[in-house]
Amino acid sequence: MKILETYSHLNGLEYLLVHKKKLWQEVKDIVAAVDAETCRTKISNEVRMRGELKFSPIEMNKRFSELLQAKKWKESRVSYWVTRNERLIRNTMSLPPEEQKKQIEAAGEQPIFSYNQTDFVNERVAIEVQFGKYAFVAARD
Repeated sequence: MKILETYSHLNGLEYLLVHKKKLWQEVKDIVAAVDAETCRTKISNEVRMRGELKFSPIEMNKRFSELLQAKKWKESRVSYWVTRNERLIRNTMSLPPEEQKKQIEAAGEQPIFSYNQTDFVNERVAIEVQFGKYAFVAARD
């Protein structure tokens, strides 16, 4: 695969280029190492493309996961409890999840379980791997 475009949210790319050159190089190497054609395993059921071989998001994710994990990139998942009471959330957000739930219940509120998940993190740099609709995938040579 190739990186065709970048969008530098809040100068994130510039930060990588200056402060995390090694990680940015790893990302570029991993993208280059993914052979997208081997991920063309999904048979379309869409009316106009029935039977055509399409890129499988599951296979693409699998390839990226294998390569990123080999370079010590790991999933990050943070669990916590919230409630409708904003003030109570602000008071409990720095506590461990078990304590958050206890304090929410003790205040007579309904605890709601939630979490933040990031696909891959290494040295506080995060990567989300996401594949969308075929209509938005463009190929260039």
